[in-house]
Amino acid sequence: MIRLTTSGLDIAYDDRLIVQDLNIAIPQGKITALVGANGSGKSTILKTMARIMNPSKGSVLLDGRSIHKQSTKEVAKQLAILPQNPTAPDGLTVAELVSYGRFPYQKGFGSLTKEDRSIIQWAIEATGMNDFADRSVDHLSGGQRQRAWIAMALAQETDILFLDEPTTFLDMAHQLEVLHLLQKLNAANNRTVVMVVHDLNHATRYAHHMIAIKSGTVAGEGTPSEVMTPAIMREVFNIEADIVPDPRTGVPLCLPYALAGQPNADQVELSGSMLNENKLTAAGA
Repeated sequence: MIRLTTSGLDIAYDDRLIVQDLNIAIPQGKITALVGANGSGKSTILKTMARIMNPSKGSVLLDGRSIHKQSTKEVAKQLAILPQNPTAPDGLTVAELVSYGRFPYQKGFGSLTKEDRSIIQWAIEATGMNDFADRSVDHLSGGQRQRAWIAMALAQETDILFLDEPTTFLDMAHQLEVLHLLQKLNAANNRTVVMVVHDLNHATRYAHHMIAIKSGTVAGEGTPSEVMTPAIMREVFNIEADIVPDPRTGVPLCLPYALAGQPNADQVELSGSMLNENKLTAAGA
């Protein structure tokens, strides 16, 4: 089932066209990873699909209707976004941050209802933040802080969750912590997750669907096995890579060994060894 699509989407910064004629479909209830080189337009696409940016042409359709023609609150009840490096006011507690997720459901300056508080508590527990509910967000570790922001997004009760590089600046343990959480939320709640991912091997391990972006256009789309190929790695990232199965899960892993069009390290080392051997042979003669 498909609820979210783009149709003939052009996105520009001033007069500079970043994305051109983009037509993609996000599978419902799956995790989709947007991958590509720096500056390829991944985050720009995500922001436009989440209604943070306006397209210069085309549309983003949710259930067949343009999200840019719907009201902010109407859209906020259907999709939530966690941008890169979000910041909270000093002293704001986790519970207070998560409560902001109920904004689309409040009328005027109304206070939180019993239902709101129940959903906030559920979001805190679902992200494993119960022990930190009264702690200031700026006193949390990187992984805890990301979980707090994800809890806020969950409190919006949306079917679709956008995340822009959710593991940026996190160490390996905290990266896995966040990705495991997203995997769990997807499996338990059938929540659609769309995320920009920097680490290709994280993308293949945690995503069901991948979209490879090059210069604002789709270079590859499909399952991890369909997208993680030497040809697409060469086209999108300008690298030569071996694609091997993960020994634990069987998903494809990317092992880069050279820049595209350049000899790999083994060839350089072999050439150097042969040159030295030839010199020694000549000297002996």
